[in-house]
Amino acid sequence: MFLCSAILHQCAAVGLCVQSPSPPNSVRLVNGTCVCSGRLEVKSNQWWSSVCEDDFDQQDAEVVCRELCCGAPSVHQGALYGEVEAPMWTKEFQCGGHESALLDCRSSSSDRNTCSPGKAVGLTCSEPVRLVGGDSRCAGTLEMKLGDWRPVHGSDRTLKEAAVFCRELDCGSAVSVGQRVESSERSVWRIFGDCVLSASDLRDCLIPDSSSSIYDLICSDLLLQPIITVSSSMYGVSEAQQQGARVLRRSTFTICCSIQPQYPGGSFQLTFTSSNSAHNYTQPAVNHSAHFLFAAAEPAHQGSYSCVYHLNVFNHTFSSESRLLSLTVLDPRPLIIKAIVLPLTLLLVNVALYFYCKANRGQMPCRQKNTELDQYNLDVPVAEEEGAQGAE
Repeated sequence: MFLCSAILHQCAAVGLCVQSPSPPNSVRLVNGTCVCSGRLEVKSNQWWSSVCEDDFDQQDAEVVCRELCCGAPSVHQGALYGEVEAPMWTKEFQCGGHESALLDCRSSSSDRNTCSPGKAVGLTCSEPVRLVGGDSRCAGTLEMKLGDWRPVHGSDRTLKEAAVFCRELDCGSAVSVGQRVESSERSVWRIFGDCVLSASDLRDCLIPDSSSSIYDLICSDLLLQPIITVSSSMYGVSEAQQQGARVLRRSTFTICCSIQPQYPGGSFQLTFTSSNSAHNYTQPAVNHSAHFLFAAAEPAHQGSYSCVYHLNVFNHTFSSESRLLSLTVLDPRPLIIKAIVLPLTLLLVNVALYFYCKANRGQMPCRQKNTELDQYNLDVPVAEEEGAQGAE
């Protein structure tokens, strides 16, 4: 991870971001994927302390992102980057949002010196790299932020260098680089290729300049992710889920590939893989979808399916793949047996109960006679009963 001291030094060198008397290296984000994300820690008296979420708000987050020369806060959530570590910051920040550094903000004593698990501030600031003016977020003019957003100078750019920016943008690989010459000069960032390929943070490579040559870039990940669903008469429609989808053997089922409207045209490739085979089916995209009909499900259809959307844009072919859908083909015989045996069993039980009750109703007069006889015997005096026993 790139050290905050290097970023603060770079910001100060160009007169941006840090313009306050606060001590350098007073805030940092740790355990994140880059300097612009992680668990917030503040330095005081040589100790780094985590901050409790209840003592920190959106305006405080804006100040931290600005102090680190990052973009605006995009995520602000407790325990996003690990649990709290002692010691704990014991003041509540009260930033107005305009301050250059967090320790320039007013603060008040907090009533806590510990923080509940899951409450340490985790912060993600937007990355200081973007592509603007293109047909998607992965194509357009390359701009970077070091205090303010500026386009990058466009000469002598290579695909190898462009690949670094595409990875930074989470846009796959570089497809093409270009240079656009504008009618007049404007403020730009000049950046050298050797630095881009070796630096831990791209902002280390920026030098303020002015130029009319602007850097345009196209990355491969232009497309949204397709959606894969399967429908059958038995189970209806089931989207790709972890537990997968089920169809009955010899039943008709359809796998649908679709994508949100973004570009016209394109095609869908349905890929199928199992333990012993692999197949590909291709159809043109009609209304941003394609339907693959299977007339009779068989065990051979059981396996994993995915939709791959192919599209030609800017004279380049782009692809985007859906999640995997696991399909299970069920034997209908156990279901048929269950559907027949259970109702038949219930019918036989009901018939047996009917005849049992009918038989019991026929014996009721006998039971009444027996009851009267028992009652008569109970009315015989004890002496007579004993005499009768002696006579026997």
